[in-house]
Amino acid sequence: MQPGRPATFVEGFHDEEAVKKMPYRQLSHTGWTVAPLALGGSAFGSVFGDTSDTESAAVIRSAIQRGINLVDTAPWYGHGKSERVLGQTLPHLPRDSFYLMSKVGRYKPNVQEMFDFRAERVLASIDESLERLGVAYLDVGQVHDPEFAPSLDLICSETLPALLKAKEAGKIRHIGITGYPLDVHHYLVEHSPVRIDTALTYCHYTLNDSTLLEHLDFYAAHDIDVINASALSMGLLSTDGPPSWHPAGPAIKAACQDALALCQSRGVNLSRLALHYSLSNPRIATTLVSTAHLAQLEANLDVCLHGLAPVETSTLDELCTGVFGSLHGKETWEGVEVDNYWKQLGQRPNVTS
Repeated sequence: MQPGRPATFVEGFHDEEAVKKMPYRQLSHTGWTVAPLALGGSAFGSVFGDTSDTESAAVIRSAIQRGINLVDTAPWYGHGKSERVLGQTLPHLPRDSFYLMSKVGRYKPNVQEMFDFRAERVLASIDESLERLGVAYLDVGQVHDPEFAPSLDLICSETLPALLKAKEAGKIRHIGITGYPLDVHHYLVEHSPVRIDTALTYCHYTLNDSTLLEHLDFYAAHDIDVINASALSMGLLSTDGPPSWHPAGPAIKAACQDALALCQSRGVNLSRLALHYSLSNPRIATTLVSTAHLAQLEANLDVCLHGLAPVETSTLDELCTGVFGSLHGKETWEGVEVDNYWKQLGQRPNVTS
């Protein structure tokens, strides 16, 4: 990792000293130079609790001015709220000072209206996102959680081609996929008639699950930029613990509770260790972390820029070899949420045909 000015640096807007300290990395396909710490937009939609739009705006501006240059959001986050909050701030910042990603396919809390991957809806969704965000284009338009589609062939025949139309119209510049099951990424990459540029993967490069490492060669072979997300494993690795809806099984939750107890006995913060772990692999250029609080942004930047204290490093080593040593790659919650979704709908098609 080498510090320096990325292409997103704007003279007179950025905090130049902060940008100089940022250990930027390269994404091979897009050619972007990105900060290891990226800004996730879920918190701006009050997904994790009540937030202040004023403080959210301050977080967005401060993060970008200090060199964080990748921002990700979705219509699903707060059902449009995240995009609207970003839309109150981003139009007042230089558009070339950040890369902006949003998603299509997942929308409303009502299970009957939650997903819609049809081409017509995809094209309308892109327009809606651009209006809410107050921008003329997205740097990446992504398929949101395609594992919930009635068929992955629908993603290949309608969703991805619709994103290509949006790209040809100048509304998006790159096409991406997201989702939890990594084998779904493999299927889409191998069957899509459309070039896939980025893959957003979450909860697969964390203290409790490092299975993303087994797939990096696949993405590299297809020249796809990997964007990591959820360093805290959707709250499993936080001091407060996971939300009640978290789909992880008892073995994962027990290991994370053991990790928290060890950290507390050493007087260290588990979330700092988890964030450092996710940011430290040079093969993973950037990790999305979401916060709507300035104090937490400062804490995240501190880990990114300064690393860990010796006691934190030794505790992290102990967690990796001890508490989580036998867990990697063996315990996930793949299929749990998808099965629950189709049970609520009362049907379950074959999602790989």
